[in-house]
Parts: sequence; structure tokens; C-alpha cells
Amino acid sequence: MTSRYAVRAAALFDGVATATQPLVVVEDGRIVSVETGGGEAPPPDAELVDLPGATLLPGLVDTHVHLGFDAGLDPVATLAAREPAEVLEQMAAAGAAQLRAGVTTVRDLGDRDYLTLELRERDLPLPTIVAAGPPITSPGGHCHFLGGVTSGVDGVRAAVREHAERGVDVIKVMASGGQMTPGTSWDATQFPPEVLAALVDEAHRHGLPVTAHAHAVTAIHDAVAAGVDGIEHCTFMTADGCRPDDGLMAQLVARRIAIGLTVGMEPVPGLAPPPELLRHMPDILAMVARICASGALVVAGTDAGIAPIKPHGVLPRGLLHLVELGLTPLQALTAGTSVAATVCGLGERKGRVAPGYDADLLAVAGDPLADPAVLLSPLHVMAAGRPVTLPAPAA
Repeated sequence: MTSRYAVRAAALFDGVATATQPLVVVEDGRIVSVETGGGEAPPPDAELVDLPGATLLPGLVDTHVHLGFDAGLDPVATLAAREPAEVLEQMAAAGAAQLRAGVTTVRDLGDRDYLTLELRERDLPLPTIVAAGPPITSPGGHCHFLGGVTSGVDGVRAAVREHAERGVDVIKVMASGGQMTPGTSWDATQFPPEVLAALVDEAHRHGLPVTAHAHAVTAIHDAVAAGVDGIEHCTFMTADGCRPDDGLMAQLVARRIAIGLTVGMEPVPGLAPPPELLRHMPDILAMVARICASGALVVAGTDAGIAPIKPHGVLPRGLLHLVELGLTPLQALTAGTSVAATVCGLGERKGRVAPGYDADLLAVAGDPLADPAVLLSPLHVMAAGRPVTLPAPAA
């Protein structure tokens, strides 16, 4: 198999800045050189990938997916009914779908039985996977069915140690309830402040970052006070709906806590969101727009897999969504590449088109900075230096 490629295009977004007529040389899964301006000839021993009229950019990074969920009508029940081998097969298919969309790195923020760790050891065409294992939650708490149930200071410390021993990359904690779990409330906390603080302390002691699922204002407050590195969703939910808290928002901005905005939806005819979510959706969108305008450190996390409107590979729509909510196309692309890679702990090797970085590349027709919708139709994808087979264009 060829391991040396020269990729030529009309334009480049390298994860930070733009250039014209790039020539990117890839060898053994890494980028060895990046030339711009069109003055360099491809090396004679490299296979040329010529993409006239295309823009080359880093492979996209989705900071919040669930590979074990199949994006069906009842992904929780489907997962529960499957044996581990069946789940791994579904996860591999989910990973392949991510690659076909140009998503070359994913952060899985909740699996069952640490199967994500097993999946990434297999020699399969997959995105790079940052794994959390089962999310740590309270008895009967949000996503308790994934197995990460514990309580109390000693309990959460033990849970973190187990996750660390298993080899996870990040700790995911359910600081509030959520819409997928009956019996939980997304406007209420799940752990007392001292327990959340102990969890973060134990994770940081093991060199692991913590990101907290937190819809409730009180959960966001407790997570920030505990010293988390990220907040997922961050909808500022109360019993009366979304309620902005300017002081809390200022802390999020000042501390550079990564806010994983839940964006990206593939419309499905005849399928509406749950009534409770639908009722709050205008306020949630207004809150997300407010966060985008705040100067906070934001990334795009799609929650891919949790519903038919959240298929694996929906991140390009999520980046379009960020633009609709107030980010510039440049900010949105950065949030989905270099910034997301840094938040996932991979900023030194992912999210950039630069020498020494992994050869994760995406090419699209036209200019995504002028028309982000071109992200929906990849022309070429490369993951760790390997070309990804894409579906044939529609006639």
C-alpha cells in the first residue's frame, strides 16, 4: 500500500489561517511538508492526489459522540439488547460513517463496558477515538444504564481510579439529569458539590481532564466551582426554563472552560423532538447564541448517535449551525478543527495541516469560509495518511 502521497488543492485552511495552492506531502501517516503558492512540484516518488478547485482543511473533530448508540428511534433499548460483539460491530459502523463525513477524530463521552477502548485497539478504518468509558453518574441518574453508577466522595474517587486503570483519556460526569433518562431532571443536580469536587480532584491527580454534562444552572455552578475542564450542553436550565447567569458566564469565559455546544441535526421528515425539548428550544438556541457571542471557549459536540436526527457524521451540519448562531465561518471551522483538537488533548498532532501533524485531511469543493455548506459534500478524506472510500456522488 502506498504510504507517501502529495495532496494538491486550490486553497488551504490549515486549522488557523488560509493560503492558496497548497501542496501537502504525507508519509507514513504524518504530514512531512506543507508548501503554498503553487511553486513546488510533487515529489516523484509520491502518489499525487490532485484536487483542482478544492479547499483542503484538517479532518474535523467532534468533541461529543456516542459510538455505541445507533441513532435509531430507541438507541437505549437497542444498546441494552445487544451483546458486546454486536455493539462493537455497530460502533465500527458508526466510526466508518464519521470518516465518510470528514470527521477524523471523535471524543466518545459515554459507552458501555469500556467497549470504546476495545474498539480502538482493532485494526479497522476508524477515526482517532478519545474515550471516556461509561459516564460517572448517580444511582438512577442520567445514563445509569451505561454502568458508571456511584455515589459519595469515596465512591466517585474509586470510580475515577477504575477509569484511569482502564486507560480512558477523559472523565465524563453527569452533573445534572438529562432528556434521555426518565426519572432524571435536566434542571437538577445529581451530585453534592463536595462529591463533584472530589471527583475532579481525583481525576486531575491521575492526569485526566473532566467534562461535565450540565444543563442545570446549579450543576454548571457546582462544576465550575469543582474545577472541571469542560461543560457539555451548558443550557442554564432551571425549573422555569433557560435563565442566563451573567456572573457564571463570566467565570466560564475567564477560566477558559471548554463549552461543548450541542449542535448539528439531520432533519428527518415526520420526526419531531420530544415535547419538553421542543418547548424550550427557542430559549436554548438563544442561550447558545449568547454563549457564542460571549468570547467563551466553544467547541462543537453533536451528541451523535442519540436519535435519528443525530446520525454519526453530523458534525458538518453542526458547524453550519454555529454560523447560524453567530460565529463567523472562520470561528466555526477553527472550533471544529484546531480548537476542538486542543480541547480533546490532541492539539499537538490533530486539527492542523502542518508538518509533524497526523495526516488527517478533508477536501471540499469551493470555499467553506464563503459557503460552509460545502462541508456537507466531502471530495476527499484522509485519516492517518490513509484515503477513505467515499460514496459515489449522486447522479
